[in-house]
Amino acid sequence: MDRKEEFRRRTKRFAVNIIRFYCTLPKARPEVQVVGKQLLRSGTAVAANYREASRARSKADFISKIELCTQEADETQLWLELLQESCAEDSPLRSELWQEADELIAIFVTMAKNTKGSNQTS
Repeated sequence: MDRKEEFRRRTKRFAVNIIRFYCTLPKARPEVQVVGKQLLRSGTAVAANYREASRARSKADFISKIELCTQEADETQLWLELLQESCAEDSPLRSELWQEADELIAIFVTMAKNTKGSNQTS
């Protein structure tokens, strides 16, 4: 399997895990549900935007979509932090999701930087 396909699967797995985590959140606490829905939106957007990036028509389009992936992953970390700090929702899965988002951000930043660098040499 090539690296691109492997990364598509990784971002999809991240989205699946975000959905699973959301499903475990207490339904009776409205503040948790509000933050949880934001988490669900941004966490699944990482995979959706990466799919779009992998089909980009130009380097500029790719960079734009990859930077959007970075933003969505960063926002996902914010919602995970708020669930822990403001809603007292903490679990090993929340920590794992935060760590995976952190790794994805580092990869997306590197992808954008490398693609920008290759634009300057062409």
